[in-house]
Amino acid sequence: MCNKFTKWVACWGNATSITDRKEAVYAKDITLRYPVTMCFSGCKLRFRFSNLTGTEPVTITRAFVAKRSDSNSYAPVPILYNKVEECVIQPGMEVESDEVVLDVVAGDVVEVSMYFAGYTQMNAGTLITGPLSKGKYAYGDFAEVRELPLDLSRNTNWFYFLNTIDILTEEQNRALVCYGDSITAQSWPDFLALRIAREGRGDVSVIRRAVSGTRILRQYDCITYQAYGLKGSTRFPIEMNVAGAEAVIIQHGINDIIHPVGVEVNPFRPWSDMPALEDLQRGVEEIYVHHARKLGLRVWSGTLLPINGWRTYTPQRDALRNDFNAWLRISSLFDGCVDFDEAVRDASDASRFAPGFDSGDHLHPSEKAYEAMADCVPLDRLF
Repeated sequence: MCNKFTKWVACWGNATSITDRKEAVYAKDITLRYPVTMCFSGCKLRFRFSNLTGTEPVTITRAFVAKRSDSNSYAPVPILYNKVEECVIQPGMEVESDEVVLDVVAGDVVEVSMYFAGYTQMNAGTLITGPLSKGKYAYGDFAEVRELPLDLSRNTNWFYFLNTIDILTEEQNRALVCYGDSITAQSWPDFLALRIAREGRGDVSVIRRAVSGTRILRQYDCITYQAYGLKGSTRFPIEMNVAGAEAVIIQHGINDIIHPVGVEVNPFRPWSDMPALEDLQRGVEEIYVHHARKLGLRVWSGTLLPINGWRTYTPQRDALRNDFNAWLRISSLFDGCVDFDEAVRDASDASRFAPGFDSGDHLHPSEKAYEAMADCVPLDRLF
């Protein structure tokens, strides 16, 4: 079967960032489990685990991958590293597993389970949501068990350590990277993946590289806002390590515009952080486009969404957003523009979401709006 599979392509992926700093930052004797719907058929998998933002070594005691089926059969396959079961990931580092022989068909659901026996710093992960983005954790070692015990497990949308899954698949398959902040960390990439499957476009995977709160130009170094992640120049070169990637959609920059409020309001958000239009343009060109071109990627801009009603909204901020969007639509730097703003804004007031498209905070879209964002991506022209 493996003779027809000749190319490694990322079939699932997230960013890795600093997790929200709570009172408890360690776990012990815990199993993490993440189900992943396979977009491609293939015969081998490999896994990247990340401790990029950790400050201490992380030890994965055991990890397994298993195909989920309607039957009672469940055959976990060990994920090894240089043929060893235990894996230690040093702070700031990422580790790629040995190849795992596993025949999968597009549409199969595989579950990746990790068990951590000792005290583990939970400082490398990201919060994502969407119909395809569900995880679980359980107290105890249940990495090889089909069903996690109901009384010891809970759902989670925090994805720790698991960063990327590659598959040995057919030559025509390729990856699309969706890069951004909380808008992209939420549902539209999942809806895009579902649309691709629905339309029979089985040659494209959707790899999400998104962290809530991130900015193009700056990052926070205080524990209050560390979970807002790394700045673009740090994130982008790392997150573009995607096997088989041929295009990237970049939808980023709204947090640069809405975060500054002045030190008299918030000591970590000075007015000096407020960019000019030229700062945003230069950041996108120098940080994102130049690097993506070096990788041979087609680069698509994504316009920023309406913000009227958000707690830091001002007409001046919205004017900057509109000016930035105008540049994103026409700049020759890009191969094209995905006009998310046009897809979700109110026809009678472009500063606001269309009816039914606001999640309620006037910054993040509703699930219906995320579907509209996915629907407006021009799949036939991306590559």
